[in-house]
Amino acid sequence: MKLDSRDLVDIIKNPVVTEKATRLMELNQYTFDVDPRATKPMIKQVIEQIFEVKVIGINTLNLPRKKRRVGKYIGFKPRYKRAIVTLEDGEPIRKVLFPDL
Repeated sequence: MKLDSRDLVDIIKNPVVTEKATRLMELNQYTFDVDPRATKPMIKQVIEQIFEVKVIGINTLNLPRKKRRVGKYIGFKPRYKRAIVTLEDGEPIRKVLFPDL
């Protein structure tokens, strides 16, 4: 499935910067929040087109929606999907995501 450049923006929501994600960066794995409807081949195509890198593998997690309460009203945060992308050694994605480092 070929994606338009307009669709690329919609699939990758944002990079995840947590303690675990930072440790994974040392292993050349990067974590992104993605659209829940995105598939692994779509995510791979988007990452390779946007960052111009070679993707070795992708692991995805469908995280459950979380319950939130405001006063007596109970609602839910939207569910989301997280992708852990493994790149080939020496790929320069870190310079794109974190230019100051």
